[in-house]
Amino acid sequence: MVRCRACAWPRRPQRVENLRLLTPAELDALLLHEDADFLAFNKPGDIPCHPSKAGPWSSLAGAVREHFRLDAARLAFRLDRETSGVVIFAKNPRAASRLQTAVQNRLVAKTYLAILAGRLAAPVTVDQPLGPDVHSPVFIKSCVTTLDAQTAVTRFTPLATDNAFTLAEVVPETGRKHQIRAHAQWLGHPVVGDKIYGPDALLYLDFVERGLTPELAARLILPRQALHCARMDLRPAGFDLVLDAPFPADLAAFRALHFPGSVSRA
Repeated sequence: MVRCRACAWPRRPQRVENLRLLTPAELDALLLHEDADFLAFNKPGDIPCHPSKAGPWSSLAGAVREHFRLDAARLAFRLDRETSGVVIFAKNPRAASRLQTAVQNRLVAKTYLAILAGRLAAPVTVDQPLGPDVHSPVFIKSCVTTLDAQTAVTRFTPLATDNAFTLAEVVPETGRKHQIRAHAQWLGHPVVGDKIYGPDALLYLDFVERGLTPELAARLILPRQALHCARMDLRPAGFDLVLDAPFPADLAAFRALHFPGSVSRA
């Protein structure tokens, strides 16, 4: 098979030398909640959820299993690698089954904070089906389409704006792949720092092949997508549990620079 610069197949090999490793102390600092059934963490934006070839401490799931001596720490859902915020693990099969059922029945409410490009003047609900973007050079990309599409609904509420950017609260009412990012792009306000749904999907291929070069950093504005899962409410599913994850330092610094009056609100 011929390797093509303008396509994403065959898949690029994972560059394990660029993956950073968690430490036990950092993992402890990221812990938001622990009880007999669950562990919850504020995932950093530069750590994937699932294990990689670089060993257990290169992913949140691997580090959790290693540090907490769990045979299996079960994820009911994951966050994209560059999305930070609340991630919850079930410690046992019973809790995992209950949580998975709750997710499938849309009984787990999640609230995100996002920094969007441009000025979003008023709240808007995007009710547009999502499916594979067959025209994209990146095979994992989704888009608004009728081809092999699934219903997808996302609510965007602006909290602050400085005309160039908008700090928004985002509530997904469905759980499709890359839903928030794809709907934000369709809306004309892509998530700042998004390598796939931002200025050009080819930026993602540049990043995979060469890492974060100065040229790429300048086009992205932020080195990772400015999307953070700020709250997870499990009460609709019958669990007396609401998990809040503070805004991470990188996004908090951007927020303080562009939306200084919003710090107390988000």
